[in-house]
Amino acid sequence: MAGGRPRAFDVDEALDRALEVFWRHGYEGAGISQLTAAMGINPPSLYNTFGNKEELFRQVLDRYADGPADYMQKAFAEPTARQVVERLLHGGADATTRPDCPPGCLTLQGGLAASPGGEKVVDELAGRRAAGEAALRTRMEKAQDEGELPADASPADLARFFATVFQGLAVQAAGGASTEELHRVADLAMNAWPTDG
Repeated sequence: MAGGRPRAFDVDEALDRALEVFWRHGYEGAGISQLTAAMGINPPSLYNTFGNKEELFRQVLDRYADGPADYMQKAFAEPTARQVVERLLHGGADATTRPDCPPGCLTLQGGLAASPGGEKVVDELAGRRAAGEAALRTRMEKAQDEGELPADASPADLARFFATVFQGLAVQAAGGASTEELHRVADLAMNAWPTDG
């Protein structure tokens, strides 16, 4: 029979299950047997469909960005830079403490460190976080050009500050902070928004 047997599993559902395993255990902590058990497939099906563990993780990260973390894309559609940042911080407070998901953020918990051979995953995650900060810096530069930010404000420093707070929310959530506590942190961070005078 040409083309082999059809898949006996739903790829999207399998990715969602893998996402939860990686989110709970990180890249290093998620073993192939644990992933395949959660996904309801055998190791050959994982390799035939998703490549290897690293490639599966990349697909999971894309799914995460379009699913539990889609509030980030929506935040950048806000009309002002201040609204972008507010929506990012408050969206992060909500997303990292959802009762139906593991606490924290997949892109932070997925792999801040790795054993030899896992450096590509750490680099991938660092690159994704850096891209988020770069997008925020670009938005801050636009806000400054449009007069929303004072001329003496540093878009790069503001982007780094708010990215640090944003990532810190996820760390706090993973440590057990409540949604309400994180919203208060977001409100405090917004007090740092620069104004003229």
